[in-house]
Amino acid sequence: MTVNATELLEKIGKENEEKLKSIHVEKAIDLEIDVGSLIAVDNNLLDEKALRSNTETYIQSLARDNAQLLFNEIWKLPSEKMQDATVAQLPAPTLVLPREKHIPKPKPLTKWEEFAKLKGIVKRKKGSKMEWDEESKSWKPRWGYKRAGDKTKEWVLEVPANADPNEDQFEKEIKAKKERVAKNELQRLRNIARRRGKKVPGIGETLAPDGNKSIPQLKKTYDVARQSTASLGRFDDKLKGEKPTKNQGKKRKFEALGYSSKEKQKQLDLLSNMYKNKQALDVNRAVNQELGRSGGEVKKTKVQKGKSARKGGSKTPARKRGGKK
Repeated sequence: MTVNATELLEKIGKENEEKLKSIHVEKAIDLEIDVGSLIAVDNNLLDEKALRSNTETYIQSLARDNAQLLFNEIWKLPSEKMQDATVAQLPAPTLVLPREKHIPKPKPLTKWEEFAKLKGIVKRKKGSKMEWDEESKSWKPRWGYKRAGDKTKEWVLEVPANADPNEDQFEKEIKAKKERVAKNELQRLRNIARRRGKKVPGIGETLAPDGNKSIPQLKKTYDVARQSTASLGRFDDKLKGEKPTKNQGKKRKFEALGYSSKEKQKQLDLLSNMYKNKQALDVNRAVNQELGRSGGEVKKTKVQKGKSARKGGSKTPARKRGGKK
């Protein structure tokens, strides 16, 4: 059986053409296409019979046709070659899409950023995070753990000319480092409080960006700052015409020394309150108690024993002294 190669190739080509659909798609109603936003809206009615009989195949075919129409419009735009790809220049979008959330407000500048902007200071990014350390002859980080030039890790430190020779320079460097860390943390909290208009923990109030603060609040903050020194602001320099800061809070009052009529009346009132609810002295009861302490206590005890024997004792008759039953 002989096979013609030409006919076979033509047959295969026809089968491939039938499989590949044409780029021309016909729609009863044209699609609303926004090439700038890459959106295509199909307003044609769905074929309910085909949708119910084979849902997946129908939806894939519908999506393919609509995507083909969108790509046809993209290919009509001016394009350029970039390396191995063809890039189309999209126009401005025509559809306005609503936002879910409002546009975020610009972040307010920190104190340093405002100063740098005022002075024209431009931040220059360093080339690498690593730095050559001459002491260890190795590359180390510029900052952080095991950084280059860390004086706290040196085994010897030079004592400055104007420093105390008995001062511990290592302890001084560690203390200075802790102060720098605390200062940076305080500045960070101040920046956060300044943006939110709230108080800085342990420092007091900071001025809000909009300056919404009453005069009493400002005066209170000023007084706290003036009294934060060791002398409570007594030996600080004062402005011309400035009044001394008043001590706020309640003051304790003490009585004057010496015995006065007021002190006498106070002692009498105290004694009257002590004997106010006390009963009057019972003379008879006091005399009986005194007699009981001296000798009547033994007699009283014998009488009580005889009474208890007559009331709850045994039924046998008591014996007389020297007699019989």
